[in-house]
Amino acid sequence: MKTEEILGALDFLRAAEALKDVERSAHTSRGRVESTAEHTWRLCLMAMLFADGLEGIDLGKLLRICIVHDLGEALSGDIPAIVQTPGGGKAARERADLEELCRPLPEARRAEILALWEEYEAAATPEAVLAKGFDKLETLLQHTQGRNPAGFDYAFNLDYGRKQTAAHPLMAEIRAILDEATRARMAVPPPPKEAP
Repeated sequence: MKTEEILGALDFLRAAEALKDVERSAHTSRGRVESTAEHTWRLCLMAMLFADGLEGIDLGKLLRICIVHDLGEALSGDIPAIVQTPGGGKAARERADLEELCRPLPEARRAEILALWEEYEAAATPEAVLAKGFDKLETLLQHTQGRNPAGFDYAFNLDYGRKQTAAHPLMAEIRAILDEATRARMAVPPPPKEAP
């Protein structure tokens, strides 16, 4: 690898570090707001753990898609699913941000990352379809174990990502388990508000 390629990769990694501070709508089990980087890490772990149930899938490609799927959020942040609107421009913004983020990389690497993101966005391959489904499942899992604020909308999760999580029998089975966990969380009364 040439020195300028190393320098470009380091510049890219420095910019991508911003994902560690991009907050999502999910909360950790200790009540801290989750970052996009944390979501992506567990999404990759989830894909790896369930890979044995995904015959004919290229796990390396699935993991690469998972790694880049939210990378554009490093620049403009995350838009929670509950406030997204059809045609709201989220994908176009993420694509433009990803192009900007990848600018220091050599053309071939830039093209590879953008192609993986586009594959994910279009659900163009079996790996991309699975990445989309696991993305939804990881979010649902976090919402069932997070210390969520009072008024958290668990009911939204019962419909969230239904199409993506129905794309494979294994994902549908995981979804059914997580839906039950969501219903269980809905049945628990919220904690009392703290006195001022």
